[in-house]
Amino acid sequence: MGRHITGKILSEHLVSGSLEPGQEVAIRIDQTLTQDATGTMAYLQFEAMGLDRVRNELAVSYVDHNTIQAGFENADDHLYLQTVAAKYGIIFSRPGNGICHQVHLERFGVPGKTLLGSDSHTPTGGGIGMLAIGAGGLDVAVAMGGGPFHLIAPRVCRVVLKGRLRPWATAKDVILHVLRLFKTKGNVGWVLEYDGPGVKTLTVPERATITNMGAECGVTTSVFPSDEVTRQFMEAQGRGAQWREMRADADASYDREVEIELDEIEPLAAAPHSPDQVVTVASLAGMKVDQVLIGSCTNSSYQDLKAVTKILEGRHVPPSVSLGIAPGSRQVMKMLAEDGSLTVWLAAGARLLETACGFCIGNSLAPATDAVSLRTSNRNFEGRSGTQSARVYLVSPEIAALAAVEGRVVDPLIRTDLKHPRVKTPKQYDVDDAMLVYPPADAAGVRVIRGPNIGAPPRNEPLPEELNGVIAIKVGDKITTDHIMPAGKRLIYRSNIPAYSAYVFERVDPDFARRAAAARDAGMHNIIVAGESYGQGSSREHAALCPMFLGVKAVVAKSIERIHAANLINAGIVPLTFETASDYNRLQQGQPCRVPGLRAAMASGAARVTLRCGDDEIGLRMDLTERQRAIVLAGGLLNYTKAGGREKGANNT
Repeated sequence: MGRHITGKILSEHLVSGSLEPGQEVAIRIDQTLTQDATGTMAYLQFEAMGLDRVRNELAVSYVDHNTIQAGFENADDHLYLQTVAAKYGIIFSRPGNGICHQVHLERFGVPGKTLLGSDSHTPTGGGIGMLAIGAGGLDVAVAMGGGPFHLIAPRVCRVVLKGRLRPWATAKDVILHVLRLFKTKGNVGWVLEYDGPGVKTLTVPERATITNMGAECGVTTSVFPSDEVTRQFMEAQGRGAQWREMRADADASYDREVEIELDEIEPLAAAPHSPDQVVTVASLAGMKVDQVLIGSCTNSSYQDLKAVTKILEGRHVPPSVSLGIAPGSRQVMKMLAEDGSLTVWLAAGARLLETACGFCIGNSLAPATDAVSLRTSNRNFEGRSGTQSARVYLVSPEIAALAAVEGRVVDPLIRTDLKHPRVKTPKQYDVDDAMLVYPPADAAGVRVIRGPNIGAPPRNEPLPEELNGVIAIKVGDKITTDHIMPAGKRLIYRSNIPAYSAYVFERVDPDFARRAAAARDAGMHNIIVAGESYGQGSSREHAALCPMFLGVKAVVAKSIERIHAANLINAGIVPLTFETASDYNRLQQGQPCRVPGLRAAMASGAARVTLRCGDDEIGLRMDLTERQRAIVLAGGLLNYTKAGGREKGANNT
């Protein structure tokens, strides 16, 4: 029986385990990427391992998230990142060079390779035929050190694309349709693999938009074939020699199959406050718009923004609308400057934004109170924009640009006066790697510079004999990592866990951090109780590290998302799920609870434990692999690795 692309890449990189779905495997990681919001801690953890050099094929450190320097903290962190990169053999992408996923696709992505990134949108690389996976920073640090990455062997869904997109329908609408089908929960352990005759009609940037937002479904990753379209893209980037064909065998077997007729796709939008709240643009037509922001790692390619130029040309944004545009990379910015697009934008009244994540992560351009904001980014969680009452809709660049000049949402399918902007794929991109800093061959004289905001990576203690504490907080369904650890202005503390911990659950319960710290200082263990899909969204491991610092020892939930569950384990926090979902209703914030014999149960491989709250007993599942149990017993992955728990056979020497 033939193999699909996912199986081929996993087989080529398999270090240990069986590729039977549901079984834990270890794979070799070729490339790693970090960004500054998560990378600072990842490199602190790498240093704590005592290694003298990265051992994977390629490691790139990007500065793209926290580029606003309103104080010393961000500048100090960037200096640390640049010097630690030089010291340990990492390529450093300077602030202004662009968003990690866009730049990596342009300059480093290679079909058939594995990529592990400390950002949940790392699957963008699947658009070029990579197996690209988002993970916590500590997992990335281990991979940089030559260790394998562990994951549950995924089930693979074949998404068959047929036909061709009609005018005004875009790749953004394809992935919004996918989100309408799959939703944001219930997809842990799956890979979406795109196939079918419609694939060849999509450019690499379009494919990358689709794989990027596949992260919102909660899947392990998404991947497209590497074909003639991929080859042409890589040749246009001056990297044709690195191209490799990657196709599924004709007789490959899949666990599920879904068909999508591209010519039936229409312009769509994700309504507040979730990427899977998908509605038609037609249903929103006429809605007044206050703000339009175009960019992010999802839709900031040259083709995306050239389409915006064609819509804005000769028109002007009304005073009631604020329009901002952020190219995804310096390469894109330069090409748009050379073809006159920037002049068109400025003449139309747009604000030219930095080539960075910016508004997408809520660290700038927060909308006004109760404003309607149309954005081309990938997440519209409540409050993520920086304004709790704002209503954020996710749309394609074309729909965003039309709304900017009209002051309201426009359905282009019923407007005969609107000409669809057709954009040709460049035969040659403007390659300029001047803002990539390569490490010296001899780093003996390099000094790592640490500002006063740079702390040490936190270490947990080994798992206690029993869990004995209190339910520190009870939250509902779809709690994202933004809910747990706010980004935006709080990101300046990302390398200072004690300071950052003061803001855990700030938007949900401002008193949580104080209450949890008090319980910790009194010798009690803190327990988080949650509903379904706990830990959605970003890969930021701070959503595990900061609760760990506050004495959280366990999360009890109806379900926990993949990356966050891994981050909890890496931090030494026990992820537990209800045997009976309705038992969630029996627990209350402030209840004293205990799990007797927790350490013994963890060590013995027991699949269940009992949570005792007074006379009440609740069964909990403990679905961990043998390796994960060893990590939790040790008090986290850093302790486990330092103690020699790292497997051999990946890139170790």
